Amino acid sequence: MELAMRRITQFTASVCLITLGFASLVPAQQVSSNVVLQPPLLQVSGKVDTPVSLHSADVGIEVNGGFATTTMLLELRNPNNRVLEGTLQFPLGSGQQVVGFALDIGGVLRDAVPVPKARGRQVFESIERRGVDPALLEQTAGNQFRLRIYPIPAHGSRQVRLVIEEAMPRETGAWRLAVPVQLLSGADEFSLRVRANGISSAPIVEGSFGALPFTHDAQGYQAVVRRTAFRPQGGLSLRFPASTKPMAYGGTHDGEHYVLAEVPVPQFSASNRTPPSKMGLLWDASASARKRDRDGEFMLLDRYFKAMGNGRVSLRILRDVGMDGGTFEIRNGDWAQLRRVLGTTVNDGASDLSDWTPDPTITEYLLVSDGLQDYGDKPFPVLEKNQHLYAINSAGAASDGARLAALADARGGRLVAWQGRNGLDAAARALLGHGTRIVTMRGEGVSDLQAESRHVDAGLMRIAGRLTEPTGVIRVTLDESGHRRDITLPVSAATNGDYVPRQWARWQIAADAGEPERHRAAIARLGQQFSIVTAGTSLLVLDDIADYVRYDIAPPADLRADVARLQAEQGKRRDASRSERLDAVANAFAERLVWWKTSFPKDRQAAQKVRDKARSESDSTTLGSVTVTADVAQPAMAMAPPPSPALAAERGASEGFARNQASVALLAPGVVHKAAKAEGETVATIRLQAWAPDSPYAKRLRAAPADQIYALYLDERDSHVDSTAFYLDVADLLLQKERRVEAMRVLSNLAELDLDNRHVLRVLGYRLMQAKQWALAVQTFRQVLGMAEEEPQSGRDLALALAASGQRQQAIEQLYDVASGEWDSRFNGIPAIALNEMNAIIATSPKPLDTSFIDRRLLQNMPLDLRVALSWDSDNSDMDLWVTDPNGEKCYYSNKLTYQGGLISNDFTGGYGPEEFVLRDAKPGLYRVEAHYFGDRQQIVTGATTLTLSLSTGWGTPRQQDRTVTLRLSGKDESVLVGEFEVE
Repeated sequence: MELAMRRITQFTASVCLITLGFASLVPAQQVSSNVVLQPPLLQVSGKVDTPVSLHSADVGIEVNGGFATTTMLLELRNPNNRVLEGTLQFPLGSGQQVVGFALDIGGVLRDAVPVPKARGRQVFESIERRGVDPALLEQTAGNQFRLRIYPIPAHGSRQVRLVIEEAMPRETGAWRLAVPVQLLSGADEFSLRVRANGISSAPIVEGSFGALPFTHDAQGYQAVVRRTAFRPQGGLSLRFPASTKPMAYGGTHDGEHYVLAEVPVPQFSASNRTPPSKMGLLWDASASARKRDRDGEFMLLDRYFKAMGNGRVSLRILRDVGMDGGTFEIRNGDWAQLRRVLGTTVNDGASDLSDWTPDPTITEYLLVSDGLQDYGDKPFPVLEKNQHLYAINSAGAASDGARLAALADARGGRLVAWQGRNGLDAAARALLGHGTRIVTMRGEGVSDLQAESRHVDAGLMRIAGRLTEPTGVIRVTLDESGHRRDITLPVSAATNGDYVPRQWARWQIAADAGEPERHRAAIARLGQQFSIVTAGTSLLVLDDIADYVRYDIAPPADLRADVARLQAEQGKRRDASRSERLDAVANAFAERLVWWKTSFPKDRQAAQKVRDKARSESDSTTLGSVTVTADVAQPAMAMAPPPSPALAAERGASEGFARNQASVALLAPGVVHKAAKAEGETVATIRLQAWAPDSPYAKRLRAAPADQIYALYLDERDSHVDSTAFYLDVADLLLQKERRVEAMRVLSNLAELDLDNRHVLRVLGYRLMQAKQWALAVQTFRQVLGMAEEEPQSGRDLALALAASGQRQQAIEQLYDVASGEWDSRFNGIPAIALNEMNAIIATSPKPLDTSFIDRRLLQNMPLDLRVALSWDSDNSDMDLWVTDPNGEKCYYSNKLTYQGGLISNDFTGGYGPEEFVLRDAKPGLYRVEAHYFGDRQQIVTGATTLTLSLSTGWGTPRQQDRTVTLRLSGKDESVLVGEFEVE
């Protein structure tokens, strides 16, 4: 009955994908005011009857000096009959920052609180499975953000409030603010409120939105606009008068006083510099480069090479793997040959911006890129003091401008970012002009000084710091085309607003963004301290007050008293001690050892009824249910004393774990592998069922000659640009045709498909393992572990990649962490599988490993004749592993132990697996391995689920042989034949 109920209660719901793009306001090192509009507000993916609508949008803007705070209150309505999860995705300009959001709980908006990113996702998904209301705002990659809301009730609505702060750009003596009203088109009700404090004249309205009725009062100017059936015909820009005098602002956070100075710097008539006659061009040709403005980049390079006159360019193409693009001569500014090469360079693959080596004879590099780094783990190259790096970015909000700015700033250059032709002149001045640059900053009574930018653009310099005394002085030295100038700025502990300490923190985070891995802890610490969404910090809203206690999360201010009272009543939940967990794991391991030591019957007579029934039902690759008859004996799993420490494993003859890995993608269909026979050993042959997608594009590519497949892939790509399956299929086909470089490039696109999606990255890691790209697989699984450390599969996947790459010591340490860790109850069974894998790695290692940290009760290798492991990529999904033996008896979730001793692990109904089949002593005959997709309980509609199955013979011995296959199942109650063992 319990099993039946588990099966019945599974369901699939739909997704609401809402894309919100904020127009990129010109950030610190952008040099153009031109705005490129983002996609419409609402987009829906997945099968829903009617799109989710924007019922109302209320936008409030408050301006203080050169800083603006925009508060957006959105009401989303779901007209469908199904509960949906909403995903609000939006990019921000590098001058903008999310500083708060709230979700309506019981009709009242509840503010989010900062949490470590991995913790936030863990709590969100755990609570979502209980059907309670959580919301999570996180940064994905670059300056891209994602807000997840659950649930949006059927025929109901939810309200969400977003708060965005920004340092406005200064243009011709005024602050400029672009308001993204066109992105709120379609709202049934729309209102806009603007409050500008401390200005003496009304703001100037630009664009086709229409006039705003500004009125004046003691604080400044304000305006209110309300409209119904909102359909703006164009954008809206506001210009606020800027002071010509230095301005200082102050704010307090956690008892610390922070100051921020805005200093107008008179612009001098700067002379243009002449680029060096030998330079390096680093050209990002990854898939994301398709979003850049290549024509605009060519126009900027045309001005650069005209200023050079005569010279030589060394080209480096950057993708998943960098490649030298050749050397080109520039004659009188003519760079036609180089331009032709760049114009025909294919943008494809992942982004590894670090795959180049500086040439000591080159003094200037131009990096033309969007700044997105999603592949490889090498640090960005360091330049000598006489070398400079300029970063060129035309991708706007679809870029990581903070990373590019930090990289260029630290290497004596600068970021030049613009969009559209109107910004080209300013971009050229920034690239070719000497300009004004901050050389040094010193504080007296002020510490931790941080500038918004080392370059003084548009005649404005901004610097923030932490006051250590009631008053202080900031001393700045500027370089103006080779001339030095000193500026002194007095500051004091005034209080203007919370935005001051947050701006200081944001600029500090931006300075660390060039090497985010190196500064991960500092970035996360600042994000949590100042409630800023970063790569390491998210904002979380919880519905149930008890969840703040349950997950040990600091509540918002208005709930602190209630949470404290609940903590006093209930007490904090205490984790089970490590020793108690290990006792439980050791008991389960001892049960497995009892099974392993049991001699099971291998005769055929007792299983005749099972065999006869199964034979009639297994003629096709899709099998029905097999009922196990009562006369099939199943030995009881008795408890046993803890096992003794493992004996010394045979090591000398082993070629190592990694050398035994193989990929079905490198085999022709139907290829078999047969292990060599030794005296007294079982010999088993593995046959993998050829799996080929039947989509039209796959048929077209399979029919093409090998050297034409990549070109046809490019022709098909725009029709399948967001399809994980498309890139997997093409990469597999290219591998089969021995086009390995092209296959790895196509496969690497998964790293750019869906920013920060651990499910897609898991599939990428599995495919890299099959292709024997061990180092990249390790890097990918480390990334997944950082995203989802609460899931034991993340640590297990990394451990197996480490073992395959030869890092066996790290592998067994990681697997032991999986075995001894505390996990959600839906992951029961994974510690036992991790222990099997850990002991097998120890036993097959060519040299002894340090096992002193492992509980001695858990050190026991259990060699096997046959083993199958099944994993998949979608959460909250139920896949089943079926193995049918020569008796015709099927081992699966409701028949876990077969007559001849085949054993299957716990049935995972909540996502990922693994499920494991093991058989110590295999009787001769044929063993059929099948995968079955029962269903899922996701609130998000996904495509086909990708399954990875590993089939092994001689498991845990020096003769271990492994074969891996990856395939997809797209429908409920679908099963497929994966492969066969034939035992002699």
